Parts: sequence; structure tokens; C-alpha cells
Amino acid sequence: MAKLEQPEIKHLIREIGLSTTKAKNLKTAAELLVDKHQGVVPKTFEELEALSGVGHKTASVVMSQAFGIPTFPVDTHIHRLMWRWGLTNGKNVEQTEKDAKRLFAKKYWNKLHLQIIFYGREYSPARGFDINKDIITKTIGRKRFLKTVL
Repeated sequence: MAKLEQPEIKHLIREIGLSTTKAKNLKTAAELLVDKHQGVVPKTFEELEALSGVGHKTASVVMSQAFGIPTFPVDTHIHRLMWRWGLTNGKNVEQTEKDAKRLFAKKYWNKLHLQIIFYGREYSPARGFDINKDIITKTIGRKRFLKTVL
């Protein structure tokens, strides 16, 4: 990736939104991985977050999925679902991450964040949401959800 030109990277990821910015970050991050880390992905939050385009959520996903280190990556989808289900009062993903780590045993974090994402895509999307298809919101988060839409 470090050897490719930015337009080549953009072409490869063209289906992804914000491909111009992401292509630039991918090239810069790849160059940093080669130059500073001998082509090896680092295993610390500090080093990962120092890479171009890598924030806390992305670093958490890498730590969890690539290295098996217990983390609970929270993106806007997990934030929305946990709020919808009454599992967080967090106004941002940082607070939701703290709540998730408090609520769920550490041994489940790496798998559970993926399960929530997959569940949300299938049964509780942001657009076209139907409470009757989302058994969790319908069961435990109904009152909270209805307060926001009424």
C-alpha cells in the first residue's frame, strides 16, 4: 500500500464513502508502518492512534480482532443501539464504551461488539427502523425509544 499512489488506492476503495480522505490516510499510515514499525502493525493504542486516520475506535477494533486483546469498540451504531436499549445514558461514544465495559464481562467484549453490530444491521437499522422487527428494543427499550419519537 505504501508503494501505491494515492489515486490507485482511491480507485481500490472507491465504493467506500470519503474515499479521497481515506486513500490519503491509508497511504500515509502504510508509509508510517513501513518506516517506523518495519511493516508490523503495532500492538498499543498509543502507536496505533499515531497512525494517520486511526482513531480510538479503529485502534480498538485492531486490538480486539487482530490481537485478541479485550476491548469494546464503540461506533455510532453500537452507541445508538445501546442507547435505544436503555443500556447507556451516554451522550457520546466514549461514555457508551465505559458503560459497555461496566455492564459486560471482559471475556465477552471482543465477540459482543460484533454481535451487536450484526444484530443492528439486520434488526435495528438507523434508517427504516421497525420496532416490531427489533425484539430487544421492543422488549427492554420500548419506553425509552417511544419517548424519543413521540
